[in-house]
Order: sequence, then C-alpha cells, then structure tokens
Amino acid sequence: MIKVSFLGTNGWYDTNTGNTVCTLIEAKDFFIVLDAGNGIYKLDKYIKNSKPVYIFLSHFPLDHIAGFHVLAKFNFRQIVRIFGQPGTKNILNDLMRQPFTLPINKLPFRVLVHELPVSLKQLPFKVRYNELVHSARCFGYRFEIDGKAIAYCTDTGACAGARELAKGADLLISECSLASGTKLDEWPHMNPQDAAGLAKAAGVKKLALTHFDASIYTDIKKRKEAQAAARKIFRNTFAALDGSCVKI
Repeated sequence: MIKVSFLGTNGWYDTNTGNTVCTLIEAKDFFIVLDAGNGIYKLDKYIKNSKPVYIFLSHFPLDHIAGFHVLAKFNFRQIVRIFGQPGTKNILNDLMRQPFTLPINKLPFRVLVHELPVSLKQLPFKVRYNELVHSARCFGYRFEIDGKAIAYCTDTGACAGARELAKGADLLISECSLASGTKLDEWPHMNPQDAAGLAKAAGVKKLALTHFDASIYTDIKKRKEAQAAARKIFRNTFAALDGSCVKI
C-alpha cells in the first residue's frame, strides 16, 4: 500500500486555506517528496524512520522551493537526495546560503543534489519525466511503485507531456490554479475542467487537484466548487486539502 499525503496545497503563497505546495508519497521502503513549498515544514510529522528520502522538484518559483529554508529543523539520519532539471545545483546553492539560511553543506544531515538527465536505474522505483507547458521550464513526473503508478503535473496547461505521464495512472496529482472555465494563455495553468479532461483522456483511476492559486481559491468552499466542476467530467476527483491523504 502507498500513502500519499498533501502537506501543502496552495499555489503562490500561504493562506488560512493552506501552505504552498508539497506532497509526500510513502511506500514500504522509501519516501518521495514532490516539490518543496512551505508545506514541507511538516515533513518530520510523517517521516519517523530512516527510510531513504527523495525530493523531486518541478521547477523553481518560490512557492515550490521556499520551504527549503526550514530543512535545518530536521534531524534526519538518512541521506536526502534532491532531483531537478539542469541548473538545480546552482539555484539551490544561491537560495540556501547566508544571509538567507544555512547552506546545504551545513545542514545536520547529508543532502545530495542530482540534475536530470541522470541515471535513475539505481533508485528503488521507476521514474519518468517530461517537460510541461509553462512560462518557465517545468518538469512533470511519473513514479511506478509496487505495481502502482502516480503522475505529478503542476504549473502546466494541458499538454501531450502531461497526458503521456498520466496515461493509465492509479493517481494523477494535477494542478488546479485557475478558476472554473477560465484560461491564461500567457501563463499556462489548468482549471478544474482542464485537469478533469486530462484525467479522462489519460484513463487514470483517481484525480487529486492541488496547487490552488491562493488569490483565486480563497476558501475551502471554492475548492469544493472546483471539485464539483471537475466531477462532471471525471467523477473520481477530489480537491486536496492540507493534511488530507489517499491510499492506493
């Protein structure tokens, strides 16, 4: 059994509705963290043992990496490995340094940063990635774990890369930044109908909506409305909240 916990579900900034985006996948032998928004501060509430930790970054806006400044609060015994697109090492070194926060090499545990493409054959799970459609270069991922597939597509419009990653997945974790029925061509994101259409076209089993734009989804009621709109197209949809989880 695989447990997926949503530690942060906001896009852009924190509100009373949630922290910025971070999702935790727990399998029998390891943890996978998807993005490092402010929700990552809750990680030590879930990681209680020394199973390996792998962090995968979609891209580098602050709502996806700002949570790294709290890594010094953790006292992990295991190595934490971070994966991201080319340029990840320099960007994290610029972010994680004085006077902003502790540098990576000063943390109380070991962190290794890997830039894709890099050999992934030694990981205890299969992972694929595609470039998505966004204003900045952004990666989506597909993880195959114990016979289950989880796709993660955030900060993107509906695109072929996302459909390929999501095809037949047991769970698609999709962004839902835009309000129902709206578009933003110059800054590609998805609305509830886009995410549901992607899930339906890809033949996934379950759709989780996350990365809700904090300036649009100002309360839980609006998330529930997005969930209802998506369910008209793809019934097995739920709007994630901070602290919610799903088992597959």
